[in-house]
Amino acid sequence: MTPELLTVPQAMATLQVSRWTLYNLIRSGELGSVIVGVRCRRIPQAALNDYVTRLCEEAA
Repeated sequence: MTPELLTVPQAMATLQVSRWTLYNLIRSGELGSVIVGVRCRRIPQAALNDYVTRLCEEAA
């Protein structure tokens, strides 16, 4: 079962991008994320799926 909230390293591995690129996507609003607690950033699986879907639609 895939977790609903991914850690930054998990999201990096899924997209095969660097930490810098992942945080730029989050800052720009292209990739949604949530803060859990004080400092724990998590990326919802749905946000990751939506981002990849948008990329595929733009490429078509």
